[in-house]
Amino acid sequence: MSNLISLTPIILLLMLAFTNTSTTLTQAFSRSISKEEMGIKHHQNYTHLHFYFHDYVAGPRRTALRIAQAQTTDKDPSGFGALVMIDDPLTEGPSNTSKVIGYAQGMYGFADQQSSGLLMVMNLVFVEGKFSGSNLSVMGRNLVMSKVREMSVVGGSGVFRFASGYALAKTITLLDPSGASVVEYDVYVSH
Repeated sequence: MSNLISLTPIILLLMLAFTNTSTTLTQAFSRSISKEEMGIKHHQNYTHLHFYFHDYVAGPRRTALRIAQAQTTDKDPSGFGALVMIDDPLTEGPSNTSKVIGYAQGMYGFADQQSSGLLMVMNLVFVEGKFSGSNLSVMGRNLVMSKVREMSVVGGSGVFRFASGYALAKTITLLDPSGASVVEYDVYVSH
């Protein structure tokens, strides 16, 4: 019995040490912070961006490159299974000589077995104007042959930190003589 009594303070100290360690680990993993600490303004901004996306799949200015595909992709009319990496210029106007304001960097995959339905995952990286150095992250389904497609803005950085919204895409030209498809984008963002 005296051995048990002499061990009691040691057991209590070990329990106390374990409790303090687990509390410290929990606090290090997660804690509440203020909007000011996060750099969030009390009011939200709403921004409409309008630009043109140039996806060069052929020719000397190629900006889209197939990086993977399924064994059956070339036999599938929808292109199902292909994965394409992009670094496409974003311009002020539809012409390939228009001023470049940014780049669409990411990938699209042919994800629909019935039609040309793409899964788009890309960052719209801005290099001009007041949004230079900021980007928007876009993800969603892009049914290429539809007149207008809608994709989600799921985040951003810089000026667009905590962004959400949507992007509307409308094809202007599908595979022009220079090997590009030109798509008009209207992006509506809350940030």
